[in-house]
Amino acid sequence: MPFEIRPMTPDDVPAAAAAVLRGDWGERSAWFDFATTHPSCDALLATDGPEVVGTGVGTRHGTVGWIGTIYVVPERRGEGIGYELSRTIADRLEASGCRTLVLTATPEGRRVYERLSFAVTDSYVILEHAGSVGDAAGSADPGIRPFTPDDLDEALVLDRTATGEDRSTVLASMVRVPGGMVVRDGAGPLRGFLLRAPWPGGATIAPAIADAQRLARARIRTHAGGRLITGLLGSNAAGLETFEADGWTEIHRVVRMERGERLDWRPDWIWGQLNFALG
Repeated sequence: MPFEIRPMTPDDVPAAAAAVLRGDWGERSAWFDFATTHPSCDALLATDGPEVVGTGVGTRHGTVGWIGTIYVVPERRGEGIGYELSRTIADRLEASGCRTLVLTATPEGRRVYERLSFAVTDSYVILEHAGSVGDAAGSADPGIRPFTPDDLDEALVLDRTATGEDRSTVLASMVRVPGGMVVRDGAGPLRGFLLRAPWPGGATIAPAIADAQRLARARIRTHAGGRLITGLLGSNAAGLETFEADGWTEIHRVVRMERGERLDWRPDWIWGQLNFALG
């Protein structure tokens, strides 16, 4: 092959982020900083000499592995780089004990992943809200407050049920990122939570639509301006109807694909993603 696949190190982050940005995939420096230092992540590069020609990240959540940020620079597409990055990450995740592999795919990427025996199980519907400032989104909800470390244990129980995964090490690392919040009425149990990532994105879990709606409205009310993004599973028809009635608009949709053991999970409890290499 006219390229090499090797681990991405923190020193590689500027070049990797620049390659992705050049291809219109957005700013990924904070994500690559995380992926090259967090023990749950396995970040890889495809290189041709000193040149970065592709990236990919695998993440282990217990026995579930995610494959994401599979990117190939435009001038090198069609050479099998994306396939080899995906295959290598899948092999490494399975060797580490993952029995279920998950990823999202564009129409072009789907053909690659079907060659690797992934099958479509659902979709992610990416929604946008124009955002609001201060009280324009309504008065403050007394049941919403900032996420604290004391909320983590209950949040992880909800998260395991929702995702079918053990995301504890990743979520624990984000407890102190500004913007996290919980739904908890008085001294009652945790009803839902949002944990922010160090980049745009956040894990949002709530069993009840009404509580997911409360978290979303709190985001809008406290947002400093500009658009907000979230993602629901396509199978969550009732949730999508509720969010659309609240002014969220679909802007994008990708398929969710899996390989291996089927998950016991609750897609109707999931209201946002950290990113599509973490879930």
